[in-house]
Amino acid sequence: MRMGNDFAPARAAAVHCAELTTRGPRPEESAALMAAWRRDLARLLADDLSGLLSGDRLDVNVTEPERLTGADALRRIGPLAANSLIRCGASGETALLSFDFATAIALTDRSFGGDGRVSGHVPEALPRSAALLVEETATMIAGAITAASYGDMPPPAGASTRGEVIVRSESAARLKPFALDAQTLFFVLEIANRQGCTWRAALAVSAERMARLLPGGGRRLRPRPARTAASPFAAPFAEVPLALHVVLAEFDLSLARLQSLAPGDTIPLAMGRQVPLLAGETLVAQGSVGAAEDRMAIRLTRIPQSVQPEGVAP
Repeated sequence: MRMGNDFAPARAAAVHCAELTTRGPRPEESAALMAAWRRDLARLLADDLSGLLSGDRLDVNVTEPERLTGADALRRIGPLAANSLIRCGASGETALLSFDFATAIALTDRSFGGDGRVSGHVPEALPRSAALLVEETATMIAGAITAASYGDMPPPAGASTRGEVIVRSESAARLKPFALDAQTLFFVLEIANRQGCTWRAALAVSAERMARLLPGGGRRLRPRPARTAASPFAAPFAEVPLALHVVLAEFDLSLARLQSLAPGDTIPLAMGRQVPLLAGETLVAQGSVGAAEDRMAIRLTRIPQSVQPEGVAP
């Protein structure tokens, strides 16, 4: 039997959001994962930062996070600090790491064998030595966060176990580490040695990224589409201007002769039968020099196999 009219459902099929169909860890499970991650990170930092701080035995504590908006996290850090945008974790998440200037200088002092005491004096600009020390410290912390994100499981074969500093700035807002209205987790890293010094750093991560930094959260790498070789005849590469130059002759000249040159001097050139056509320092072709329509020209005689487009004969 064939129906005379198209069938129309009385109501649309239900469409559920991902939050309802995909169950994440329960609150108590998330709290346990966070506590384990904080302990692992503290242990790793105590070992990794020791060599940077004159071999001190360190006690590190990672505080429980405060939940702030991105704007509040930036206000907590302040308008001027030694800020680093770091990449860390199995899935390459970004986070903001910040030292105030006084702490950065105290850490630098300790790394050179000083007492490392944090004074109340805040300089207007960070010395170069302190900036380099902060970058090295931030790189170590990013690596420790990556290692902690694997928990007790070994990293998969080929997975990165390192972290890196993407960019540094004295203005945290300029780094744009998260949206101003994003929910952000704000940690304090407390680093203490046995001589009574305590140094503190702020770590701010968006809640969404933090979920992927916890053990198991970023283990599955994001799938990447298959890549095909780019064609030099397709956009956007086809229209890119490329500066080429021809080397007619090369010769050696002593420094004494070079210093004695004056207008009117003649330097003989020995030009070969074949001259190179270069893009930067890359050989594009070779050819012979001649003339075409009253202008100097080069006739191409050979194109290296490494630069020949597919299907073009030499």
